[in-house]
Amino acid sequence: MQCCLRWLAALGIALSTAALAATSTPPPLAAEHLGLESLPPRSPHWVYVVDYAFGTEIDGRVHLYDGDTYRRLGQIGAGFNPGVNLSPDRSSVVVTTTYFARGSHGTRTDIVEFTDNSTLATNREIVLPPKRLQAIPTLFNVAYSSDGHFLYVAYMTPAASFGVLDPAKGTVLGEIDTAGCVLVIPSGPNRVSSLCESGRMLTVTLDAQGHEASRSMSAPFFDPDKDPVFVQGIPSARGFTFLSFLGEVHDVDLTGAQPVFAPTWSLVSAAERGSWRPGGQQVGAIHVGLGKLYVPMHHGGEGTHKDGGTELWVFDLATHQRLARWSLKADGLRPVVAVNVSQDAAPVVFLATDAADLAILDAGTGHVRHVEKDVGQTPWQLLTP
Repeated sequence: MQCCLRWLAALGIALSTAALAATSTPPPLAAEHLGLESLPPRSPHWVYVVDYAFGTEIDGRVHLYDGDTYRRLGQIGAGFNPGVNLSPDRSSVVVTTTYFARGSHGTRTDIVEFTDNSTLATNREIVLPPKRLQAIPTLFNVAYSSDGHFLYVAYMTPAASFGVLDPAKGTVLGEIDTAGCVLVIPSGPNRVSSLCESGRMLTVTLDAQGHEASRSMSAPFFDPDKDPVFVQGIPSARGFTFLSFLGEVHDVDLTGAQPVFAPTWSLVSAAERGSWRPGGQQVGAIHVGLGKLYVPMHHGGEGTHKDGGTELWVFDLATHQRLARWSLKADGLRPVVAVNVSQDAAPVVFLATDAADLAILDAGTGHVRHVEKDVGQTPWQLLTP
C-alpha cells in the first residue's frame, strides 16, 4: 500500500512539472536571415591587412581596418597561401588561392576570387590550372594591367610561367612561359616583367588577345650572388623600386617598352653598410606625391634579411638624403615586418609587427597615433586604396 502511495505521489509531481513546463515554454524564436550591408565611403586611410596565417596555411584572411576610426570593418576569407591585390579602380580585392577537397588534402582547385569592396562579398571567380605560385604574399603574385583589361597570375610547378586572364569575361586566355624568371610585374596595358636568377628582368609584351607578341631580356641590374634584391618591389612614380639586402636602391622605370634602370644609391652610409639593413616581408613604401621613401631598418648581419625593423628611416627620393630616423622600440613596438603609406595629402604610415600588431603613424612626424593589437596571426602585407 505504501509503495502505491509513493508511486502516485511521484506521478503527481511529474504531471505537475510537465503541466508547468507546458504553460511556461516560450514561443519559438523568429528565423534569422543573413543580410548584406554596405561599407561606409572608402577612405584613403583604410588598410587591407593580408594575413598569411603562417602555421595554419589553409586559413588565410584579409582584414579591412580603418586608420581614422580605429575600427575593424570586415574580413575576406583567402584560403591557402593566398596572393592578394587591388583592382586599378580599387573597387575590388582579387585573391588567388587554393582549396583542397578535405581541407589540407584531397582534390586541388586553384582559383581567383573577386570581392566587392563596397560589401566585402565575393561576387565572382575564375578557376585556374592547378599551378599557381604559392608563396609569401607580394604585389607580384597576382596583378592587373594598368587598364584592368588583363589579370596576371604567377605560376610555378616548379617550371615558371604566368597565366593571362580576362577578368571581365571570367576566362583564362593563356599561359606564357618565362624560362625560369618568376612573378608578374605589370606595366602599361599589355606588358609583364619577371625577375630572373641572373639579376635580369624579362619583359613580355602581349597582343590584344592576351597572347605573347614579343619578349626581351634586360642587362643585369643587380648581382644575386653579392647583393640580392627583395622581390617585394615598391610602387613608385614610374614603375617599381627594389631594395637590396645591403640597402642599395634600384629604381626601375617601366613606362616604356623596355625597363630603364636608374643609377643605384644607398640607404646606409659607408660606416653603416653591412650592419644596418632593410628587412621583413614588405620592406618599403613610397608616397609618390611627397617623394618620400619609408623603410623599416634593423641592426644585423648576413642572413637577417627577414628580420623586422626596429627603426623606420625616411628618405627624400630626389636628393637621396635621409630625412628622419624614428625609433620604434621607443614607442613599445615589436620589430616591423611590413610597411605602407596612404597616398593622400595628409598621409599615415601603417606598420605590421612580428607580434601581429598594426601601428598607425603620422607620416610627417612619426608620431604613433594608435596601435591595434592582434590583427590576424601573421600580417605580412598591407594594401592601401
